[in-house]
Amino acid sequence: MTQKFSLPRGTADILPHEVALWQDLETKSRNILSRFGYREIRTPLFEETELFARSMGQTSDIVQKQMLALKSQNDEADASNFALRPEGTAAIVRSYIQNDLDKKEAISKLFYVGPMFRGERPQKGRLRQFHQVGAEAIGPNTASPYLDAELIAMAVNLLKEAGLSAGQFHLKLNTLGSSEDKENFSKYLRERLKPHLSQLCPDCQNRFERNVFRILDCKNRECRAVVAGLKLDHSYLSEDSRKYFGDVCSALESLNIKYEVSFALVRGLDYYTHTVFEISCPALGSQDALGAGGRYSGLVSQLGGPQVDAIGFALGMERVLLALGKTEAEGQALDLWLVSMDEKALKQNFLVAKQVRDAGFSADMSYKLSSMKSQMRLAGKMKSRYVIILGEEELGKGVVTIKNMQNGEQEQVPLKDVAKIISSLRGD
Repeated sequence: MTQKFSLPRGTADILPHEVALWQDLETKSRNILSRFGYREIRTPLFEETELFARSMGQTSDIVQKQMLALKSQNDEADASNFALRPEGTAAIVRSYIQNDLDKKEAISKLFYVGPMFRGERPQKGRLRQFHQVGAEAIGPNTASPYLDAELIAMAVNLLKEAGLSAGQFHLKLNTLGSSEDKENFSKYLRERLKPHLSQLCPDCQNRFERNVFRILDCKNRECRAVVAGLKLDHSYLSEDSRKYFGDVCSALESLNIKYEVSFALVRGLDYYTHTVFEISCPALGSQDALGAGGRYSGLVSQLGGPQVDAIGFALGMERVLLALGKTEAEGQALDLWLVSMDEKALKQNFLVAKQVRDAGFSADMSYKLSSMKSQMRLAGKMKSRYVIILGEEELGKGVVTIKNMQNGEQEQVPLKDVAKIISSLRGD
């Protein structure tokens, strides 16, 4: 019995009727990002595992539970040192350092589009292979609340350009302050959470010592109730950090970007400092995050590069498409379908199709003879704007019949007069 294969669990085929939706989102994303001065960068699908461990933190859930490591069939010594990328920032920073971009430009505005990989339990909108569009601004001149606000506005504009209305998504904003502020916040959280430790889920009891900020992200109902009872505020922030965050908020307001300050928003990765944000779509249910980002001023130096500032974000493309509520794109209309009534006509139409394509138009045909009704049905499925009909009668006269599928009008034109056929297509 022949074995049938299925796609790996947690992955999805993007079929032809869906691809146009993806292409549209990618095109609009590239247009928006380019408008803000960002340039595309493409990094490998896998990197050294240690890069992700150092950037995201050994205690992060991604590193602890979700990393997809590579294994060589040849048992190469270094095979286990690589993992498929779970996010884009670490690879961008690695490339920034390795290619000495700090010596070539004062600020590097980079964006990426592509697949990421995490060994998660698959859910709707949460796959093991998923896709992100993201952007990073890195350089010594990037520690500015205006850049923070601009990058957040860019993410919002991208969603609007994709087709979401302002009412369909929600922007939450917070600050972790400087590294010193973040450490104070960590101590503050442990002090406040310690009396409630027994009420937390087993995972959060683990996180209490290893990464207390992750408790604020927990979806467990009891944990959420404990966090809500803490009544968090910005008392841990220094005066400078308060001013910086205030300037970010003011800049967003000047751009008419609506937001909500969420004191419990921290993001789970170790590298974030100062501004963090998340954009969600409540209509998506429990997996409602469309994207997120923030500032990570210490990451570049932590990975062996210069002491420069940085900020970035990523949007989940599957989530955005789910929020748009579209599952199938409108089929791309074919310019011309060629109907052949006999073998001689088939041979001639084969050459006509070439001439039409060479002129820059799309053309297709049935490569085996069938009834005219069957071929016309195919033309309809292809949403062809025009149909050329060629049979014994037309060949005898040296003409073809061209039919406008929108209004049903048809006329005969000389077989040799392909230019007139092209002109008819162009003039519609």
